[in-house]
Formats: sequence, structure tokens, C-alpha cells
Amino acid sequence: MKVNRKQLAAFLAVIFFVNLVVMGGGAWLSYENEPEIPETIVGPDGETVATSDDVQSGKAVFQENGLMNQGSALGRGSYYDVDYTADALESKTDHMRDYYAQEEYETAYEDLEASEQAAIDETVRQELQSSSHGERVEYSAAEAYAHQQVREEYVERYHEGDRERGIQEGLIPTEEEAEQFADFALWTAWISHTDRPGSDASFTNDFPYSPAAGNDAGGPVMTWSVIAMVLLVAGAGVAIWLYQAVELPEPEANGVSIPHPKEIDLTPSQLLSTRFILIGALLFVFQTFLGGLLAHYYVERDDFFGLHEAVGFDVLEYLPWTIVRTWHVDLGILWIATMWLGAGLFLAPLLTGREPRKQALYVKGLLGALLVVAVGGLAGIWLGVNNFFGGEWWWLLGNEGLEYVEIGRVWQAGLLVGFLGWTALVARGFKPLLDREPRYGLAHMIVYAGGSIGLLFTAGFLYTPDTNFVITEFWRWWVVHMWVEGVFEFFILVVIALTLVSMNLLTKKSAEKAVIFQAALVMGSGIIGVSHHYWWAGLPEVWLPIGSVFSTLEFIPLLFILYEALGQYRAMAAAGTDFPYRTAFYFIVASSVWNFFGAGVIGFFINLPVISYFESGTYLTVAHAHGAMFGAFGFLAMGMAVYILRVTTRPEKWSAKRLRWSFWLCNAGLALMLFLSLLPVGFLQLEVAFTEGYAASRSLAFYDSGIVQTLFWLRMPGDTLLILGAIVFAWDVVAKLLFQRKPTVSEESTTHSHVIADRLVADGVESVSDDD
Repeated sequence: MKVNRKQLAAFLAVIFFVNLVVMGGGAWLSYENEPEIPETIVGPDGETVATSDDVQSGKAVFQENGLMNQGSALGRGSYYDVDYTADALESKTDHMRDYYAQEEYETAYEDLEASEQAAIDETVRQELQSSSHGERVEYSAAEAYAHQQVREEYVERYHEGDRERGIQEGLIPTEEEAEQFADFALWTAWISHTDRPGSDASFTNDFPYSPAAGNDAGGPVMTWSVIAMVLLVAGAGVAIWLYQAVELPEPEANGVSIPHPKEIDLTPSQLLSTRFILIGALLFVFQTFLGGLLAHYYVERDDFFGLHEAVGFDVLEYLPWTIVRTWHVDLGILWIATMWLGAGLFLAPLLTGREPRKQALYVKGLLGALLVVAVGGLAGIWLGVNNFFGGEWWWLLGNEGLEYVEIGRVWQAGLLVGFLGWTALVARGFKPLLDREPRYGLAHMIVYAGGSIGLLFTAGFLYTPDTNFVITEFWRWWVVHMWVEGVFEFFILVVIALTLVSMNLLTKKSAEKAVIFQAALVMGSGIIGVSHHYWWAGLPEVWLPIGSVFSTLEFIPLLFILYEALGQYRAMAAAGTDFPYRTAFYFIVASSVWNFFGAGVIGFFINLPVISYFESGTYLTVAHAHGAMFGAFGFLAMGMAVYILRVTTRPEKWSAKRLRWSFWLCNAGLALMLFLSLLPVGFLQLEVAFTEGYAASRSLAFYDSGIVQTLFWLRMPGDTLLILGAIVFAWDVVAKLLFQRKPTVSEESTTHSHVIADRLVADGVESVSDDD
């Protein structure tokens, strides 16, 4: 079937429009059906137990003190501490049982006969499942008693501190704020067991699983899991048929002239782009050290190899989990994005043979802005969590407290300006191609990808600490996972294609077809597929069927990306010529392999509703995150960095020895981490969630059990190798930059690298007239 690039581009545009309609309609539904916060919760005597102001203030306390990076709410957040929703629901249930045991039998619940316990269990379950909603909610005496008990527990744990759990004293500064945080946690528990108006399921589709409270996976969870599996097979069949039917030329390396780095002219802005590589490499090292500390905290929650007892250094006081985890997560995004920014700026002159006037000056400005935002954002997190800011400044300049978008709003605005500025600089650099090629050409694609990163980032400005937590989560996932499932995958496709074109392994026309086709598959599943995060977060029930179908289909384009990468690798190997970019290409192929396994295989498994209901916020999610984020995007960033270093380093000083060591250390480290620790712990958690309930799978008792502690120790080999891989990589970056080539082209000049720029421009001219 003959399909030209214009038809594929139209197909991509239609898919993008449909995505906007679905997600826009979903936003409207989410606002219309958000779980209400009762104006007043009263006890049986009419006395006020809590108000909507208490709940909203508790949400602010939750964010300001970084508690989403200590534990999680509605399964979203960190996995170190309890899930506050499940913990509050379980504690509420236990205290209600104790209340009825004392009221009816004047003894402790655990001392009752089995039949007496069963009767109380049924009373509590029925009471929780019959909860009403409205502006005024009336608690039973047992619920009012339980609410107060949970408050006291949270004051003891999060204000007074609990070193056994790894919680420092004063994590929440005041007793009143700790009580408000308990009110917020109890509200999330309340929406989990209270039926949505007009529905037999709660606002969270009865998540988290708690048999004692009457929460269980309903029929729709199993039904949509089966439907998703069937549609996966059908979708894979259709995608494979399309892939075979549409004529997309395979990479062909025979007979091409692969340019040697010394033949490529360099511009001032290209050499400046290597500074992004240096910053990214140093941030990568810092992130891995923090990751090692976080892994150790699961074994020794209030110390680091006995330092406190040996020399009096209290690591929990200076580097508490909340701050370390926040930095670790943010640095992972930051170092990868930094290297990607450098790659985009480097490729433009390489592929056009032109350096725009003052481009180097503007790149310097972008680099300086990046440093200001990075240092300011990371410092703001520490200051915010330690309550240095008053009023609203804690979320404007400090720690906004939402996983992956923690930095203060001012710093987020700086990042947005940086994304837009980078897009403008890339468009400026690619202008010769943008002028010659149609709107769906490769140069346009990288501008679209960069612009989309900034566009989606604006969703992070659509909420404040006063916004309902459920709506906050809706928009937060637009930033977090639409990036990962949509824009980042799109960016990967374009960057790999541009790199292969620059290596002369692929013609521009072939690359454009492949990118548009695969981008259509990514966009067709990934953007709407973000709704698998909405199933249990209090959003409308419609997200369950939509999310289960499209999140399952996300697996398919990743399969084709891997297939393409391996095909390109075979083409390179078949060329039979000296290939100077082999090391860089190894990193790029590794990126596709890990993308398939981490995002595809593990992601497919945990996104099925019947699995997701029990495993959200467990170590299976940790395995998915590490395999997808570092495995896919991290290795791509490293591959692009190696390619840039290969071109910019003096040929006589080039050596790939350290880079090969880094490659294998990082791959082996990630594999050991996943298969010796993260996945085994995750499957054990899943079993406990199945048999005992979600709260038990996230409890301290689970983490402290013998086999789990052994698996935590088994993470050390993988972590060590990964840290060493990061150090060797950064060492090599520094060493290569000491022997950097000099610029051979000034501003507004044309390079003489005819093997790349001249060939590509000619191909671009041809693409206007020949659209097949």
C-alpha cells in the first residue's frame, strides 16, 4: 500500500485532534464529578469533628512538608512510608472495632470470641459502606472516636517523629498542622469507601483494597482487564498489518559514505552545547549517589552504616528521606533533559551547515538560565520543606510538594521559559530546512516535539494548593505522564532519526515516513493512555474503560521502536565500513531495548486494571519507573552525549574505552537492580496486597520482614555498578572536553561538511516535489 508522507502527517494530525477532544472532555467531566469536601463533619451529638477548611489546610501541609515524597495518597507518591489513604482507612476501621468492642463487651477487640468479632466486623463494614455525602456529613460515635484516634497517631508520628519509620522530629512543625494532615488523609479514606452519587462504587472505584472496610475490586475491574487483553491482541494485529502494508523503506547502509568526525565543521554554538553534556553528567552522578542513600534507608531507616552511633552524624536530620527523594526524582528529569537540550542545539548546525548570528550568545544565556533554575529549584525544595518561607511563598519559591513537579511555581515558570527559549533556538538553527521542507519534515518534527514539552508543562500551572486534590492529580499527570507516554517518545523518534540521517545511515525521506508513522502509533495510545492513572484517584468512572484500553495499547508502538532500532543496528553492521559512531549507537539501541522492557513489558503488566488495583504504589511501579525513565530516556541522553563528544573531541585524543565501561556498568547495574531487588520485592508486595490488603503491603512490618530485607541488601550490587557507571561517564566527559576541537565555522558562515549538510539540504529540496 503506497502511503506518502503528507497522508501520514494528516493521519497524525487527526489522531492529535481526537486526543485533545477526549482529554478536553475528560477534564470537563472531572471538574463536574470531583469528590466533594463536606463543609462540616459532625459527630452524633452535633459537635464539629472537622471542616472543609481543615481538609484543605491538611492538603497544604501535605504539600509544603514534602509528604508526597515520604509516603503516598490514593497510591500516588513515594513508597517508603505508608499510603496515607490506606493507612487512615485501616486505622479508622481498627479503632471503630475497638470502640464497639468496649461499648458492647467492655473488652478489647482482640480478646473477643471469633463470632463476636465477626459481628463487630460486619457492623463496621456496613457503617463505612453506607456513608452519605453532602455539605454536612454525620459520623457515628464510632467514626468520631476513630477520627480523633487517627489524629493523635499522626501527631505522634509526623510531628513528634518516629525514627523506627525513618521520620525525623518536626517533619510537620506543629501539632495543629499534623491534625489537619490527618483530616486530609481521612478525607481521602472517606472518598474511598463512600459511594459516588448514582453509582455502586466509591469515588475511587473502591481503591484501596481493604476487606475490613468493604473495599474490593468489583466486576468492572476484571471485565475491563479481559477486554484490554483482547484489544491488545487485536490492536497488535492491526498495527502489524499496517506496518507491513505501508511501504516504509528499511535502513540501508551499503554504499553510503559515513562522515568521519574530523570531516565535520564545528560552530561556536555547537561547542557551547557540550556544556549541557557536562552539567548533565555531573547531575547524573549526584542523582545516583542520592539513589544509593535512598535504597539504604529501607534497611537502616535512621542512619547510614552506623554513622550516627560512631561519630554522631545524624543523617536523618540533615538529609531526611523527603528531601533526598525529591532531589533524586527531580535530578533524574533534569540531567536527562539537560543532555537532550544540548543534543537539539548541536544537531541544528550539523544538519543545516549554518550558524545563525548571535546563536552562541543565546545558547550561553540559556545555559545560565538553566543553572539558575536548577540551583534555585533544588535549594528552594530544601528551604521549603524546612519551612523557611511564610505565607504562599512556600509553594511559589520553595517546595510545591507534588511528585515530579516539586519545585516552586516561580522555578517552574523559569523552566517553561527555558523550554520555549530552547525551542526558539532550535527553530532558528533549523531555519534553512524549515524553509525548504514541508510542515511534516524532520526539522519541523523536532520543533513540534520541543514545543509540545512546553505546552504540556503549562498544565502544571492549572492548580494551586487550594485546588481539590483529585483535580490537582488530574493536571499533574498531564505534565508527568503525557510527557513520558507521548512527547518524550515522540522526541526519541525524531532525535534518533535525525542522528541516523547525520550518520548517513538513513535518508531524510525514509526517516520522515518512519517518524510520522510511529509517532501516530505513540500518540494514538500514549496520550489517552495517561488515564490509567485516573482509575483509583477519585476521577469519573469513565476513565476505567478508556484507561484500561489505551494504556494496554501503549505496548505496541514500543515494540516497533525496538524493531526499528535493531533494524538500524543491523544496517550499520552490514555496511562493512569503519563506523566511528558505534559506541553512541550502542547507547541508542540500549535505550530502545529498555524502553520496550521497562515501559512496555512491565508497564503493560501493571496497567491492567486487575493488577493496577492491587499494585499501585508498590515496588512493581518502582521497577517500571527505573526501567522506563533511566533505561529508555537516560540511555538515549547518554547516547546523544557520546555522539556529540565523538564529533567535538580531537580525533587523536578519542578513546571509547571508558565509555564502553560506563555502558556495561550502567546496563548491568540496572539489570541487577531490577531482577535481584525491585521486581522480587514488587511481586511479594503484590501477593500481600492480594491476601491481606493494600495497607499491609505498604506497612513497616512488610518492609522489615526477613526476605524483603535480604532483597533490599541485594540491591547494593546493582546500585554500586550504576554509581560507578555514572562516575566513569562523567570522568570521560570531563576528559573529552579538555581536548575539544576548535570551531571551524563562524556565525552566518556555511560549513564545508558536504557529506552531511549539503546532502541533507538536497534531500530536503527533493522532498518538496517527491512526496512518496
